[in-house]
Amino acid sequence: MSHHEVHKLHRIGWLRAAVLGANDGIVSTASLIIGVASAHAAQADILLAGVAGLVAGAMSMAAGEYVSVSSQSDTEKADLELEKQSLNDDFEYELEELANIYAERGLDANLARQVAEQLMAHDALAAHARDELGLVESVRARPIQAAFFSAGTFTLGAALPLLVAWKVPGNSLIIAVALSSLIFLATLGGLAAHAGGAAISVGAIRVTFWGVLAMSLTAVVGKLFGVAV
Repeated sequence: MSHHEVHKLHRIGWLRAAVLGANDGIVSTASLIIGVASAHAAQADILLAGVAGLVAGAMSMAAGEYVSVSSQSDTEKADLELEKQSLNDDFEYELEELANIYAERGLDANLARQVAEQLMAHDALAAHARDELGLVESVRARPIQAAFFSAGTFTLGAALPLLVAWKVPGNSLIIAVALSSLIFLATLGGLAAHAGGAAISVGAIRVTFWGVLAMSLTAVVGKLFGVAV
């Protein structure tokens, strides 16, 4: 019988950005809506605040992800350039360094040396990037991808509680937005956990917990500092 493994590691880059964006979109927009509604604002003002939060949040997520992941990418590139220079300056030392890494992982000294020689003959920089620096192509920093997924999923996540606030006016708005957002968050947590190969229940619970906390705190702020409009 053949054995086929389906790994999830290659999803780390876009999955992290997508989950972060969607979660932030739901939590921040729902919390904003609940906070403003708790201050007895009119529905038009609540929707305006929600739309403003969606646009500002999506742009903030895109910019934040791009800048932060670009910093990671810059560091990776700088380390690769340093390694490339070291290979040009002292190839033998780099060979010994790689052989020692393999020896520390359990290979005997002769075999470690042979493996290092063959891998460096094939692609010396790639061998050192992977085994010395821990840089694997499938999980390298991709700023544009991170910005796109984060902003896109933020917009989608923020649109969900905003749509509920638009459809359910009046006194039921706060409860409807809160309950629907918790359902959205639980679904998001479960899907993200499944995509990453983790337990669905664990992902749903941890995302929902922070959503409850955020919405509760903003509701309290709205009650304490809000004025009737």
